[in-house]
Amino acid sequence: MKFTNTTNIKDFMIIGFPGLPPEYNGAVSVLLLLIYLAIVVGNTFILTVILFERTLRKPTYFIFCHLAMTDMTFGTVTLPKIIARYWWNDMTTSIGACFTQMYFVHALGAIVSLILLIMALDRFVAIWLPFRYPVWVTNKTVCIVCVLSCLATFIRMTGIVLHASSLPYCDLNVIIHCYCDHLSITRLGCGENVIYVKTVALANAMVVLLFPLAFIIISYFSIIVAALKMSQAERSNKVISTCAPQIFITCLYYVPRCFVYLSSHLGFQFSTDARIIITMMYSLIPPVVNPLIYCLKTKDIKKVLTERFQRRKVAAAQRHVQKNNVK
Repeated sequence: MKFTNTTNIKDFMIIGFPGLPPEYNGAVSVLLLLIYLAIVVGNTFILTVILFERTLRKPTYFIFCHLAMTDMTFGTVTLPKIIARYWWNDMTTSIGACFTQMYFVHALGAIVSLILLIMALDRFVAIWLPFRYPVWVTNKTVCIVCVLSCLATFIRMTGIVLHASSLPYCDLNVIIHCYCDHLSITRLGCGENVIYVKTVALANAMVVLLFPLAFIIISYFSIIVAALKMSQAERSNKVISTCAPQIFITCLYYVPRCFVYLSSHLGFQFSTDARIIITMMYSLIPPVVNPLIYCLKTKDIKKVLTERFQRRKVAAAQRHVQKNNVK
């Protein structure tokens, strides 16, 4: 069969979870809305605390800020449309909107991968080269590296999206997913270049995922080795406990993502709903829990929040005493 480079469809239909009974649409939309609110509120809290507290204006916390902004943007890009799908049964999205969503979904995912790498390198330098850390790792350096990572990712992702948009889309327009991603869209393509486009995208994804992951593993392994060599057991436990949450989030980000990419190309069979649930979990759980893992579990932020709470408590007590004296 010969295909012409012509797209016959005018829009895409986002199905979401195909096996979900209609009577659960309301519950799913409420759940997704709560997740979105948790992402926005939690990451806005991170940004507010770090930006308004002078003692937290340090390189490590500026990395947290970039992670929070990326997580919040990812939630805003992906969740409103699928919430509308289950709330108002709005499944239609234009081709341009779908490709735009795909662009930001993959770009933001790659940026998170690079931020995790920057975070691991920050801890590596702090543990192994403590005297060089104030010179090498500054607020300016961190901001420049994070911005360059974003710019490079956006430029590279432009090529991937334009490559996918060059395919003709003949008849099928049903996206069995909660948002537009490269795998779901290119499955609908027709013509002889579909396999080539998929292969290029897979190779790019594997490089983006595995290259930072290799350095992250090396960094945290080196940190653990350094901690085990410390003479003070208390300090050693402190370093290990600091790295453990970050290692957990890194695994939560990488393992399911690599599994989904590889399984679709190696012939592993699992249900469509299971694949979508796995994808949504590795996409949405980290943005929800990052405020707890990276901020509320750090000593400096806990100290700032405790002091602020105590000051407000004392001020409230003083106002109560003054009112009693007036009476």
